Parts: sequence; C-alpha cells; structure tokens
Amino acid sequence: MRNPRLTRIRALAALAVLQIGAAASSLSYSAVPAVGMAAPEFRLQDQAGAWHSLSEYRGKWLVLYFYPKDDTPGCTTQACEFRDNIFAFNKLGAVILGVSVDDVASHKQFAEEHSLPFTLLADSTKETAKSYGVLRSVLGIMEIAARETFIIDPQGRIAKHYAAVDPKGHSQAVLTDLKALQTAR
Repeated sequence: MRNPRLTRIRALAALAVLQIGAAASSLSYSAVPAVGMAAPEFRLQDQAGAWHSLSEYRGKWLVLYFYPKDDTPGCTTQACEFRDNIFAFNKLGAVILGVSVDDVASHKQFAEEHSLPFTLLADSTKETAKSYGVLRSVLGIMEIAARETFIIDPQGRIAKHYAAVDPKGHSQAVLTDLKALQTAR
C-alpha cells in the first residue's frame, strides 16, 4: 500500500520538475560528452544493490537514459515504454540502463511496481549525472538528473545523445536510431 505522504511528496517533486521545464536545462554543472567521445566511466548500484560499471558493458550497445525521479508521470511513461520494447532492444543486442539520483530502495520499489526488466542505477552521489552533464538544480533546493539519453557503442563511445526527450515515444525513437547506427557500422 502506498504511503500518502510519500505520494504527495512525489507529486510535488513531479510538479516542480514540470514547472522548471526548459529553464532547468540551462543550469547544467558540466559539459555533456560529445558524440564520438569516450563515455564517462561510472560505478553505481542497481535496484538490488549490485554494482555496475561502464566497462562491464564493453562489446555491447548500451542505452543509458537519465531521468528525474522514480514514480513520477513522465518517468513512469518513459520506463514503461522501454519495458514494452525490451524484446526489440534484446534482439539488437542492446542493454538498457536507467539512471536517476534516487536511492537503491526507491529504484527497487519503482522497478517492482512497474515490472521493469532492466537495470536502474542509483546515482545518489550525483557524480555520474555531473560527468554526463545532466545534473540540474531545481529551484535551488534539490538536484535531479535531466531527462537525457545516450547511446553508447560497443567501444564505449557516445554514438548518439538525446538532449530534449519527450518520454512518450522516446523508446521507439531510440530503437530506430539504434538500428540505423548498427547498420552504419
């Protein structure tokens, strides 16, 4: 059963994220790695507490998507669309990793509630969001990861970056671009 207080807090956080919109996207802490550059390394825990690093995914296509907050409307839409397309991503040999600054427990609940068949990584220190240039300040009271996605090639380089992501339809757009990138190589 959901805790009404947590539900209210999540709703307020979602509202703040929505109200900030494009203004928040200009408040980045560091530069986004450019297409062709090596993807920044990370070491983060997943929703089960296991550690993951970028180097573990060498040799595979990786969809690394950053999102603001577990269990908010846009983030849920985005995650569920990746879930619904998981077989298509698997067919292409691609791995999906979702990243937010929420903690392991929040990711566990979010993944279970929505039956997410892919890994969610907890960037509680916000270092990974900073290194990818997606950490944003919201109203000067909290920091979140912006909704941005990176396709990383099997050599560990940024192959594509999506800076302005609409959660609805994003998974399909990533699939289309991933197929094109794989064909071009």
